[in-house]
Amino acid sequence: MCCGSSAEEKTVLLLSGRCPHILQQQCSFRRAYRRPESRKVEEDLSPSRTQTSEGPAPRRPTTTPHSEHPVPPNSPRAFGRLVRPFVFTVGFTGSTFGLAAIWQYEALKSRVQSYFDEVQADWLEKLRPQKRGDIRKQINQWWLSLSEGQRTVTGIIASNALVFLCWRIPALQRSMIRYFTSNPASKTLCTPMILSSFSHFSFLHMAANMYVLWSFSTSAVSMLGREQFMAVYLSAGVISSFVSYACKIATGRFGPSLGASGAIMAILATVCTKMPEAKLSIIFLPMFTFTASSALKAIVAMDAAGVVLGWRFFDHAAHLGGALFGIWYALAGHELIWKNRENFVKLWHDLRTRGGGR
Repeated sequence: MCCGSSAEEKTVLLLSGRCPHILQQQCSFRRAYRRPESRKVEEDLSPSRTQTSEGPAPRRPTTTPHSEHPVPPNSPRAFGRLVRPFVFTVGFTGSTFGLAAIWQYEALKSRVQSYFDEVQADWLEKLRPQKRGDIRKQINQWWLSLSEGQRTVTGIIASNALVFLCWRIPALQRSMIRYFTSNPASKTLCTPMILSSFSHFSFLHMAANMYVLWSFSTSAVSMLGREQFMAVYLSAGVISSFVSYACKIATGRFGPSLGASGAIMAILATVCTKMPEAKLSIIFLPMFTFTASSALKAIVAMDAAGVVLGWRFFDHAAHLGGALFGIWYALAGHELIWKNRENFVKLWHDLRTRGGGR
């Protein structure tokens, strides 16, 4: 069920984080014990002290909320903080795939009715006079010109853009740090595991991530379908956050993390595992090409080395967690989870028909 790689994939290999990380902003919280490390295409968030790879940025006039004190690492209390995130990860992943199965069922069920609605709409369209220069019609034509994968990720990109704009509002800074950055030392543990996957403080950080997602969306959705794609993407965001939590507690390197790279790494790893011979290249060096399998091995090796050696420029644990989840899902998860959804869908069908009468 694999399809050929798109033209965009042949000219981009940001791979959910390698090149975008260099462009991201890094900041530090005022009362953090250690310099926070980046995550998933990650950055540490303090609007008051910001540095980019291009040089220091001007100070923002807003006041940065204090970060919370981390608990001591390697203590029962510290590892006990993983219990709730683990339960949340399992529950969220199961619920996401269940809702995706229901979504697919409802989509298939409505296609027959949609077909007749389209026939009627075409008949009425012929009777109505055509409008020239209709903006809505032009938008519809643009929308229909997109692939199913590009239409699927449009909502994700819009959500990330909205959260990025919220970071620019000074009054929301405290809430954004609490709910849209994941940190095992924070009082709020579970909600940020998914919300931080839609959160970017730097525009270059967000643009690089969304470009990679857009580039690989066509192949990923053609392989998985939009429902399964969304389930994998959202689950990977939470799973990568949990792996980041575990690594930070084990090493004592606490700090806030945010970004979509963990989820994007899972999609990328799934595509590269299913299409190992696809040709990829780095966006700025299109003359150098390599296979998807080679790129995936290099990324996994780099992130594994980052975890072992304690590199702190990126949150390598989140990257590695997302990539390993994507590889596992391509090799075994699809067969284990998605192909065994029939009993759940049948249960939903019985409830649906019993309630609807037909």
